[in-house]
Amino acid sequence: MLRKFGFAVIFLLCATSMAQANDKLTVLLDWFVNPDHAPLFVAQYIGAYQKEGLDVRFIAPADPSMPPREVAAGKGDLALSYQPQLYLLVDAGLPVVRVGTLIDKPLNTLTALAGSGIKTMKDFKGKRIGYSVSGVEDALVGTMLQHVGLSLSDVTMVNVNFALVTSLLAHQVDGVIGTYRNFEDNELTEKGATPIIFSPQDYGVPMDDELIILANKNRVSDPRIARFLAAVQLGTAYLVAHPDAMWASFAKDHPDLDNTLNKTAWFQTVSYFAQDPFRLDDARYRTYETFMFSNHLIAKQLPLSDYAVQLKQP
Repeated sequence: MLRKFGFAVIFLLCATSMAQANDKLTVLLDWFVNPDHAPLFVAQYIGAYQKEGLDVRFIAPADPSMPPREVAAGKGDLALSYQPQLYLLVDAGLPVVRVGTLIDKPLNTLTALAGSGIKTMKDFKGKRIGYSVSGVEDALVGTMLQHVGLSLSDVTMVNVNFALVTSLLAHQVDGVIGTYRNFEDNELTEKGATPIIFSPQDYGVPMDDELIILANKNRVSDPRIARFLAAVQLGTAYLVAHPDAMWASFAKDHPDLDNTLNKTAWFQTVSYFAQDPFRLDDARYRTYETFMFSNHLIAKQLPLSDYAVQLKQP
């Protein structure tokens, strides 16, 4: 239907919104604006938030660790985060809960470069692997190595902060964990390198949702949240049907991102967005909790409802 009527949807949604009073909603992003957030902005372009009676404001953080904490403190309505991070936040006592999913497939990779002598996971023995976030990324690499008969003691982990691409290109490390298949791996190619990409899920790491939406646990019943997710769902469907037109709108709205790297990421990421942002994969969340617990990243396992819920569509 969206494909058939195209931009007529914009008129219909905007016309509907005129009869509604808009409730303000603040969404704290996980990082600076980028193509991973595409459905959020497409929903804005086609008037989906207005249709749901919402006036949505997006805020990019100066410190990416703060959005969930701001929501926990009641200083924001929703925050984007990551499934592994969710368990750490709840384990630390923060009253946050997953209420929606934006990207429901992993993007994280372990990456080396052609010419480094690394062609298989076993080739990392004796090598240096750069990382940005201790704990979870150590567990990812350790699990991948264990899958091929190695362990963390067979490699040297090097904290390169977030300089994944530059440290790899400068040969300060032999591989890096935390690269995204739709960004850093493409950036390496753009810079003339040939990335050798290893997916953690091929080496024993369970599947996870890459980008999720968190709310304060005490405000889950806020009807604005379900209305926001309904708008995002419409934005995702429209993006899938009209990726070129929506890229044009996004690039015009964010001219600093109008380049080959972001354009490539835009189209590559379309298939990674959750078609139903409400849907909670119970088994996936329980399995990843067990992974976190088994790697001593969290102190205890909790009932699923303590950290993730599936809301009813409005």
